[in-house]
Amino acid sequence: MRWWTIAVIVLALAFIAWLDELMRNAPIQHLYYAPIVLAASIFGWRGGLLTSAAAIVLCHATNMPTITVHYGQADAIQAGLYVAIGLLTARLVADTRRLRRLAMTDDLTGLHNLRSFEAQLDAIIAETQVLGTPVSMLVIDVDRLKVLNDTHGHLAGADAVREVGRLIAATMPPSAVACRYGGDEFAVVLPGHGNSAAVRTAARLRDAVHAATPELGGRAFAAGTLSVSVGVASWAPDECPVAPPRLGDPARAGERLFRAADAALYAAKEGGRNQVVAERWES
Repeated sequence: MRWWTIAVIVLALAFIAWLDELMRNAPIQHLYYAPIVLAASIFGWRGGLLTSAAAIVLCHATNMPTITVHYGQADAIQAGLYVAIGLLTARLVADTRRLRRLAMTDDLTGLHNLRSFEAQLDAIIAETQVLGTPVSMLVIDVDRLKVLNDTHGHLAGADAVREVGRLIAATMPPSAVACRYGGDEFAVVLPGHGNSAAVRTAARLRDAVHAATPELGGRAFAAGTLSVSVGVASWAPDECPVAPPRLGDPARAGERLFRAADAALYAAKEGGRNQVVAERWES
């Protein structure tokens, strides 16, 4: 994609220079703004500056006789505008991307927020139905967070949630999509993961959390201070002894998958916490 974009920018610059050479009395040099804006949008301020510099060189080269004799304030302003447009476009695009990330991100953990997670989940479920590949959901709860809040303060509790979010991001596979949907509750969708693979992933997270030596509320805590309970639900055609249920509408299927994982989470907590319980859909 980027190589094609570079090719388009180079061809656009060359075409505009050719037009400028051909039609000397027309204000063709204003067309250089188009490749400058495109480069800044895709490649940031470096792309904007590089394309601006190329536009300045080409503009001067194709108008050399006129500039040599009559180079003045207007030409300097034109060059300055090329640079300014490139930098301004890069800044606006960067700010837009940052705001989009903020709108999709949980501010405490850096994971997806619920709105972003639901959109990603719908897309994953839809793709799963087309390909017939497995998908799993993890629902995760921080154990005994209220006790930690009551004993060490809410700042320690917030740090505990942040630490679990960090470990989720560190232990999940690249294809996973994770979010914090409640105070100390997380959900992770694992495309391409059947029941056994999802359970292994959940167990790896549980072990990582239990082995962590976190700093909570400005105090260092020993390993074993934090633990999580994890519920797992899977739609895995190859692993089901009978035909799996049809997923149906992606939004409803995602909700059903979440509810199954949430039921498994409650079983994990009732079974003593710090454990993984798997639930498989009934056909």
